[in-house]
Amino acid sequence: MSSANLNFNHEEYSARIGKTRAAMQARGVDVLIVSDPSNMHWLTGYDGWSFYVHQAVVLGMEGEPVWWGRAMDGLGAKLTAFMQHDNIVGYDDTYVQNPEKHPMETLAALLSERGWAQGNIGVELDNYYYSAAAHASLVGALSTAGFKDMTGLVNWQRGIKSETEISYMRRAAKIVEAMHAKIIEIAEPGMRKNDLVAEIYRTAVRGADGHWGDYPAIVPMAPSGMDATAPHLTWDDKPLKAGESTFFELAGVHRRYHATQSRTLFFGAPPKKYLDSEKAVLEAVEVGLEQAKPGNFAEDIANAFNAKLNQLGFEKDSRCGYAIGLSYPPDWGERTVSFRRGDRTELKPGMTFHFMPALWLDDGGVEITEPILITDTGVECLCATPRKLFVKD
Repeated sequence: MSSANLNFNHEEYSARIGKTRAAMQARGVDVLIVSDPSNMHWLTGYDGWSFYVHQAVVLGMEGEPVWWGRAMDGLGAKLTAFMQHDNIVGYDDTYVQNPEKHPMETLAALLSERGWAQGNIGVELDNYYYSAAAHASLVGALSTAGFKDMTGLVNWQRGIKSETEISYMRRAAKIVEAMHAKIIEIAEPGMRKNDLVAEIYRTAVRGADGHWGDYPAIVPMAPSGMDATAPHLTWDDKPLKAGESTFFELAGVHRRYHATQSRTLFFGAPPKKYLDSEKAVLEAVEVGLEQAKPGNFAEDIANAFNAKLNQLGFEKDSRCGYAIGLSYPPDWGERTVSFRRGDRTELKPGMTFHFMPALWLDDGGVEITEPILITDTGVECLCATPRKLFVKD
């Protein structure tokens, strides 16, 4: 029997598997191979930094899922996944990064042993963790099976969060609040950026309100000055400077659940364009949040936000939000819903998003963003961090 210390009860895992099987049946899939570690965790509870080698959860239409991966990581699966131990299967270490053979050969053998080598097999083709070589090896070894691309099938089942999931995200929100508060408290001109990021990490891992902090799927992004004209730069050892903006795009994380939030800090008197952009973003956020309610569509938030932003003289050519929740590196998004024109996904209670209305100017950036929860009647911002451009002398 499993002796795992689970983050959710067995009933919740059973419900998740039921939803996934219904989606599989609708898509004509008999067996699903899940290689995304976020989806593996969501279905089974498995939690380990082992996604640099080939691993998967295999889900048929009956019985427990099967965890498959490197044998030494099978020990971690026994400690974190809910299944009985005979449904945790490891491959020999000689298959690890060996150009002479591929681990997928052992997965093909497992599928054959369990009677899953016939019919249609679903795989996550467009996934960070499922390589072209892996697919070629699997297809070559299972010539009697058909293969279907099921990228995103499990991701879309994760959209509406349970009460326990929401409680974990609320804890994560308290952690990211503490991270931003620490920045405002200690950041000053002359401080080396890496020293500041070290304190951000310390705050993140220590946690908040008695709840510990997990590692984020994306490292802190904290560019200053001209570096802040780009969205995804991280940090270096340069000192913070007066007359520059620095935005901090961070995630508080608890039990792999993320609450992502950005704020911008300016040392000295901000130029008028920064004050104008702050005003535009804040007003556009308010009208966007007015559209964040059950029955509306994802694009309604984006359309309202962009219309107000354009009215105030600014443009944003990228999406202004996306689904968040459980995640592993390299991305804290769920890779499903986006706040942009044309996304007609209906908003439902329990959905969680990063409302990400960032602007990048010609000499810096302004990010003032919110993790949000769709409620029965509207929207809840999960964080209480003041929504503004922070200014320090």
